[in-house]
Amino acid sequence: MKATGIVRRIDDLGRVVIPKEIRRVLRIREGDPLEIYTDHDGEVIFKKYSPVGELHSFASSYAETLNKSCGLSVVITDRDAVIASAGLPKREYLESKLSADADSLIEARALYTHRDGEKPLFINSQTSAHISVLVPILLDGDIIGSVATLTSSDTPPTETEIKLIQTAAGFLSKQLED
Repeated sequence: MKATGIVRRIDDLGRVVIPKEIRRVLRIREGDPLEIYTDHDGEVIFKKYSPVGELHSFASSYAETLNKSCGLSVVITDRDAVIASAGLPKREYLESKLSADADSLIEARALYTHRDGEKPLFINSQTSAHISVLVPILLDGDIIGSVATLTSSDTPPTETEIKLIQTAAGFLSKQLED
Protein backbone atom coordinates (compact mmCIF):
# COMPACT_ATOMS: atom_id res chain seq x y z
CA MET A 1 0.00 0.00 0.00
CA LYS A 2 1.28 3.48 -0.91
CA ALA A 3 0.68 6.65 1.12
CA THR A 4 -0.53 9.66 -0.87
CA GLY A 5 -0.13 12.30 1.84
CA ILE A 6 -3.74 13.37 1.30
CA VAL A 7 -5.96 13.54 4.38
CA ARG A 8 -9.76 13.87 4.24
CA ARG A 9 -12.29 14.18 7.06
CA ILE A 10 -15.54 12.23 7.29
CA ASP A 11 -18.58 14.51 7.12
CA ASP A 12 -21.65 14.25 9.34
CA LEU A 13 -23.25 11.76 6.92
CA GLY A 14 -20.21 9.45 7.01
CA ARG A 15 -18.94 10.45 3.55
CA VAL A 16 -15.34 10.84 2.43
CA VAL A 17 -14.32 12.58 -0.78
CA ILE A 18 -11.82 10.70 -2.94
CA PRO A 19 -9.59 13.37 -4.49
CA LYS A 20 -10.01 14.05 -8.20
CA GLU A 21 -6.36 13.20 -8.93
CA ILE A 22 -6.75 9.72 -7.43
CA ARG A 23 -10.07 9.14 -9.24
CA ARG A 24 -8.48 10.16 -12.54
CA VAL A 25 -5.41 7.93 -12.11
CA LEU A 26 -7.52 4.93 -11.04
CA ARG A 27 -10.21 5.69 -13.65
CA ILE A 28 -12.98 5.89 -11.05
CA ARG A 29 -16.02 7.56 -12.57
CA GLU A 30 -19.08 9.01 -10.92
CA GLY A 31 -21.44 6.15 -10.13
CA ASP A 32 -18.74 3.45 -10.23
CA PRO A 33 -19.24 0.80 -7.55
CA LEU A 34 -16.50 0.49 -4.93
CA GLU A 35 -16.11 -2.51 -2.66
CA ILE A 36 -15.09 -1.76 0.93
CA TYR A 37 -12.60 -3.94 2.79
CA THR A 38 -11.35 -3.67 6.36
CA ASP A 39 -8.52 -5.41 8.13
CA HIS A 40 -7.58 -6.11 11.72
CA ASP A 41 -5.30 -3.04 11.87
CA GLY A 42 -8.26 -0.69 11.35
CA GLU A 43 -7.49 0.02 7.70
CA VAL A 44 -10.35 0.71 5.33
CA ILE A 45 -9.64 -0.12 1.68
CA PHE A 46 -11.78 0.86 -1.30
CA LYS A 47 -11.43 -1.34 -4.36
CA LYS A 48 -13.15 -0.87 -7.70
CA TYR A 49 -15.87 -3.47 -8.02
CA SER A 50 -16.29 -5.25 -11.35
CA PRO A 51 -19.52 -7.22 -11.78
CA VAL A 52 -18.05 -8.80 -14.94
CA GLY A 53 -15.01 -9.85 -12.89
CA GLU A 54 -17.37 -11.98 -10.81
CA LEU A 55 -17.96 -14.04 -13.95
CA HIS A 56 -14.25 -14.45 -14.76
CA SER A 57 -14.22 -18.24 -15.14
CA PHE A 58 -17.58 -18.23 -16.94
CA ALA A 59 -16.43 -15.42 -19.27
CA SER A 60 -13.20 -17.30 -20.00
CA SER A 61 -15.16 -20.45 -20.89
CA TYR A 62 -17.50 -18.45 -23.11
CA ALA A 63 -14.57 -16.81 -24.94
CA GLU A 64 -12.88 -20.20 -25.40
CA THR A 65 -16.09 -21.69 -26.80
CA LEU A 66 -16.50 -18.83 -29.32
CA ASN A 67 -12.88 -19.28 -30.35
CA LYS A 68 -13.06 -23.05 -30.76
CA SER A 69 -16.45 -23.23 -32.46
CA CYS A 70 -16.19 -20.15 -34.69
CA GLY A 71 -12.47 -19.39 -34.93
CA LEU A 72 -12.94 -15.90 -33.46
CA SER A 73 -10.28 -14.12 -31.40
CA VAL A 74 -12.35 -12.85 -28.48
CA VAL A 75 -11.79 -10.56 -25.50
CA ILE A 76 -14.22 -9.83 -22.68
CA THR A 77 -13.60 -6.69 -20.64
CA ASP A 78 -14.89 -4.89 -17.61
CA ARG A 79 -14.79 -1.07 -17.66
CA ASP A 80 -11.01 -0.92 -17.24
CA ALA A 81 -9.24 -4.08 -18.39
CA VAL A 82 -9.46 -7.34 -20.31
CA ILE A 83 -10.75 -10.09 -18.00
CA ALA A 84 -10.90 -12.99 -20.49
CA SER A 85 -9.42 -13.77 -23.90
CA ALA A 86 -9.26 -16.65 -26.34
CA GLY A 87 -7.44 -17.15 -29.60
CA LEU A 88 -4.87 -14.53 -28.61
CA PRO A 89 -1.62 -14.51 -26.58
CA LYS A 90 -2.98 -14.26 -23.03
CA ARG A 91 -0.01 -12.31 -21.64
CA GLU A 92 -0.57 -9.52 -24.19
CA TYR A 93 -4.25 -9.16 -23.38
CA LEU A 94 -5.31 -10.61 -20.04
CA GLU A 95 -5.55 -7.91 -17.35
CA SER A 96 -4.25 -5.25 -19.76
CA LYS A 97 -5.70 -1.75 -19.42
CA LEU A 98 -8.12 -0.67 -22.12
CA SER A 99 -7.00 1.94 -24.65
CA ALA A 100 -8.70 5.32 -24.88
CA ASP A 101 -10.24 4.17 -28.19
CA ALA A 102 -11.75 1.06 -26.59
CA ASP A 103 -13.00 3.12 -23.65
CA SER A 104 -14.71 5.55 -26.06
CA LEU A 105 -16.35 2.71 -27.98
CA ILE A 106 -17.71 1.21 -24.76
CA GLU A 107 -18.93 4.63 -23.54
CA ALA A 108 -20.83 5.06 -26.83
CA ARG A 109 -23.14 2.22 -25.69
CA ALA A 110 -23.56 0.97 -29.24
CA LEU A 111 -22.39 -1.78 -31.54
CA TYR A 112 -19.07 -0.97 -33.25
CA THR A 113 -17.94 -2.72 -36.42
CA HIS A 114 -14.70 -2.00 -38.23
CA ARG A 115 -15.21 -0.82 -41.81
CA ASP A 116 -12.83 -1.49 -44.70
CA GLY A 117 -10.32 1.37 -45.05
CA GLU A 118 -11.19 2.82 -41.63
CA LYS A 119 -8.42 3.61 -39.12
CA PRO A 120 -8.01 0.53 -36.88
CA LEU A 121 -8.85 0.87 -33.18
CA PHE A 122 -7.06 -1.25 -30.59
CA ILE A 123 -8.31 -2.82 -27.35
CA ASN A 124 -5.05 -1.95 -25.54
CA SER A 125 -1.82 -0.13 -26.32
CA GLN A 126 0.57 -3.06 -26.75
CA THR A 127 -1.08 -5.24 -29.40
CA SER A 128 -1.24 -5.48 -33.17
CA ALA A 129 -4.71 -7.01 -33.60
CA HIS A 130 -7.43 -4.37 -33.88
CA ILE A 131 -11.09 -4.39 -32.90
CA SER A 132 -13.36 -5.94 -35.51
CA VAL A 133 -16.62 -5.93 -33.51
CA LEU A 134 -17.29 -4.52 -30.03
CA VAL A 135 -20.55 -4.67 -28.10
CA PRO A 136 -20.92 -3.08 -24.65
CA ILE A 137 -22.36 -5.22 -21.85
CA LEU A 138 -25.18 -3.29 -20.17
CA LEU A 139 -26.81 -4.14 -16.85
CA ASP A 140 -29.85 -2.10 -15.77
CA GLY A 141 -28.75 0.63 -18.17
CA ASP A 142 -25.22 0.80 -16.75
CA ILE A 143 -22.15 -0.07 -18.79
CA ILE A 144 -20.22 -2.86 -17.09
CA GLY A 145 -17.90 -4.07 -19.84
CA SER A 146 -17.75 -5.33 -23.40
CA VAL A 147 -17.29 -8.31 -25.67
CA ALA A 148 -15.09 -7.84 -28.74
CA THR A 149 -13.46 -9.75 -31.55
CA LEU A 150 -9.99 -8.78 -32.68
CA THR A 151 -8.34 -9.30 -36.04
CA SER A 152 -5.17 -8.38 -37.90
CA SER A 153 -6.90 -8.31 -41.31
CA ASP A 154 -8.72 -5.34 -42.79
CA THR A 155 -11.76 -7.31 -43.93
CA PRO A 156 -15.06 -6.22 -42.38
CA PRO A 157 -16.77 -8.59 -39.95
CA THR A 158 -19.48 -10.96 -41.16
CA GLU A 159 -23.11 -10.70 -40.05
CA THR A 160 -22.63 -13.98 -38.19
CA GLU A 161 -19.65 -12.59 -36.25
CA ILE A 162 -21.64 -9.49 -35.32
CA LYS A 163 -24.64 -11.56 -34.15
CA LEU A 164 -22.40 -13.90 -32.12
CA ILE A 165 -20.79 -11.00 -30.25
CA GLN A 166 -24.16 -9.31 -29.65
CA THR A 167 -25.47 -12.62 -28.28
CA ALA A 168 -22.42 -13.03 -26.02
CA ALA A 169 -22.87 -9.52 -24.57
CA GLY A 170 -26.57 -10.11 -24.00
CA PHE A 171 -25.97 -13.50 -22.43
CA LEU A 172 -23.30 -12.19 -20.03
CA SER A 173 -25.62 -9.34 -19.05
CA LYS A 174 -28.38 -11.86 -18.29
CA GLN A 175 -26.01 -13.94 -16.17
CA LEU A 176 -25.23 -10.87 -14.05
CA GLU A 177 -28.93 -10.13 -13.52
CA ASP A 178 -29.44 -13.45 -11.73
